[in-house]
Amino acid sequence: MTVIVIGAGIVGLATARETLLRRPGSGVVVLDKAADVASAQTGRNSGVIHAGIYYAPGSLKARLCRAGERETKQFCDERGIAYRSIGKLVVATSPVELERMGHLATRAAANGLELRRVEARELRGLEPHIRGLGALLSPATGITDFGRIARAMARQVTELGGQILTSADVRSIDERSDGVVVATEHAEYRGAHLVACAGLQADRVARMGGLEVDFQIVPFRGEYYQLPAHRSDVVGHLIYPVPDPALPFLGIHLSPTIHGRVTVGPNAVLGFAREGYRRGSVRLRDVASYLTFPGMWRFAAKHTRTGLTEMANSLSRRRYLALVRRYCPSIEMDEPLPHPAGIRAQALLPDGTPVDDFLFRGTARQLHVCNAPSPAATAAIPIARLINDRLDEMVR
Repeated sequence: MTVIVIGAGIVGLATARETLLRRPGSGVVVLDKAADVASAQTGRNSGVIHAGIYYAPGSLKARLCRAGERETKQFCDERGIAYRSIGKLVVATSPVELERMGHLATRAAANGLELRRVEARELRGLEPHIRGLGALLSPATGITDFGRIARAMARQVTELGGQILTSADVRSIDERSDGVVVATEHAEYRGAHLVACAGLQADRVARMGGLEVDFQIVPFRGEYYQLPAHRSDVVGHLIYPVPDPALPFLGIHLSPTIHGRVTVGPNAVLGFAREGYRRGSVRLRDVASYLTFPGMWRFAAKHTRTGLTEMANSLSRRRYLALVRRYCPSIEMDEPLPHPAGIRAQALLPDGTPVDDFLFRGTARQLHVCNAPSPAATAAIPIARLINDRLDEMVR
């Protein structure tokens, strides 16, 4: 059996790896339009191994993230990839956030996670530069380099006999009774099944495969700064604000990285290009695709104030950093340095609701990962196992 995988991010590569481990000798071809693996969301994130404290009990996110935290670390141990379980502090700076923090603790407990409440005095002892009314400590949360993990997975895929073809932009998908034919600019590839892990292009690839697509991928830029090397000891834990439960984003945080620096961010600004990583990037096709989608207007109507605030914070360095100075006032305005941005693929439904969980759609011979936001990198290995379980059902 040959499986074609579209997308050489961490979920696509984990899927290809699991396919070859589960079915030795089978054929696997991974296609990606970029010049290298892990060039989009996988290689442009905070590098956090999430423990799963935010997610609704019973959701795929909650279940797969919890498994993924353990299995990501196990994979790193096996492949000699650095990671550190430095822990995360979710810090409340107002009475409203303290109340939300309590709800978050209840949710984490329902997910069976280890979490400890930290009072203000202890918080100052743990993190002398951090100020807050209290915090939640997640000791299992860690940091790593997901790009490096993805490249290790890519090497394992080729070691097991799979093919990874970059600069291979998919132009068409033709599902037939006996398989699937995928055409790129230069060649055709035939397989018994197709798995699409297309991230920012998930809706377009699903449509290309003939699926009825009732969602829209909307890009949100995540903009970062980096602290100078001499401030790399400003925090020892990951420091997150208490998130607004009405929004699918976690807020601007301080993240020690596995490379020894500390990043500030990301925010969540509506993007004008799905793959426009440079500030000011605009692609009219991408903008038109969400402006003509009714769900985008409904989402905008619900979150107009938040969207304008995020845009203002993006344009004003002072406003952006003020959000961090609420809990880390020792950071000076002239300290943060530029750092590459990332873009999050967020699926919206026609009623304007952002899809909050992993979303899969399929046909007799195709399975499409239509929404895989954070914690997809953490959960990539169990996501791949779930995908292959569904492939097994297709074969029966």
